[in-house]
Amino acid sequence: MATNGYSNGGSTKGKPIKCKAAVAWGPGEPLVMQEVEVAPPARMENERQRRFPRILGHEAAGVVESVGEGVEDLAPGDHVVPIFNGECGTCAYCHSSATNLCGTYRVDAFKSTMVSDDGTRFSVVNTSGDTVPVYHFLNTSTFAEYTVLDAACAVKINPAAPLQKMCLLSCGISTGVGAAWNTANVSKGSTVAIFGLGAVGLAVGEGARIRGASRIIGVDINPEKFAKGKEMGITDFISPKACGKPVHEVIKELTDGGVDYSFECSGNVDVLREAFVSTHDGWGLTVVLGIHPTPRMMPLHPMELFDGRRITGCTFGDFKGKSQLPLLVDQCMQGEVKINFDGFITHEMPFSEINEAFRLLEEGKSLRCVLRL
Repeated sequence: MATNGYSNGGSTKGKPIKCKAAVAWGPGEPLVMQEVEVAPPARMENERQRRFPRILGHEAAGVVESVGEGVEDLAPGDHVVPIFNGECGTCAYCHSSATNLCGTYRVDAFKSTMVSDDGTRFSVVNTSGDTVPVYHFLNTSTFAEYTVLDAACAVKINPAAPLQKMCLLSCGISTGVGAAWNTANVSKGSTVAIFGLGAVGLAVGEGARIRGASRIIGVDINPEKFAKGKEMGITDFISPKACGKPVHEVIKELTDGGVDYSFECSGNVDVLREAFVSTHDGWGLTVVLGIHPTPRMMPLHPMELFDGRRITGCTFGDFKGKSQLPLLVDQCMQGEVKINFDGFITHEMPFSEINEAFRLLEEGKSLRCVLRL
């Protein structure tokens, strides 16, 4: 899901804000819509355990309400896209053209506090009447009417860009399109296979289509996704349950030996195996995008890499968020890059119906549901 919100643009500088947020009190529990208090930003703001209660969410767009001491590149009223993979602009990682990671603000699913003081900016009154801290998530915590970000995790964008579409750049579209453009550098006339046709997989398809790939093969166990895939430029579809043989064999038959690029977007190590062996020996590249919760290791033998195939991971589409996303937004606004944002937004709902939005996502009936604050 992606949230889209606005603010008063600076009228609460230095003051706490009370607002509605969807609070997660424990793993697997429904989110609870309740009032939280959000402390003002500390210096340079706009632990290693799973902590609750927590405010989840990592795709959004909004307007800066206020900034903390030391923030120079953002001001109240700026339109911004939060990013979970921050960019401080000063560390060795940020200065390197070989990575989009940041030494301090890189993505970290276990991080639950702010960098400046290891504290939280959210609090809530629990059922016992006690005020307790509410922890942060992925540098963003966007399932709230107001949130506090490190300045390194807020990207200033063109104020004319529609926030209800730009929220998709917080993760899904940036990750998939960037994987095709930046990580794989898909070339015109090449062949591509995408394993998993959720929002990220379809965004890979968008990126490959824009780059002029001649054949884009979508693989998913849910054939209902094929119609949306066709809309995103995918040319061929394979349902593993219906093809009667290993998927990589089907792909090799379709492409005279294998695709030039494959993208694993499912988070399944067996699928990762199929994605890898579906590429052409000598030059095939597999990009791993899926989140893999299993403790199982990668199902590859080292000698298989001597066939010339390569495999790599990708974070946030290898975009440097603060440096590169503003240009992408401008290119989309000017028509130089034509990304089908509307095709990814399958539902829109009020913020209060967030649990219903999650249900649609889990059942495969939704790509992205924009929650209106």
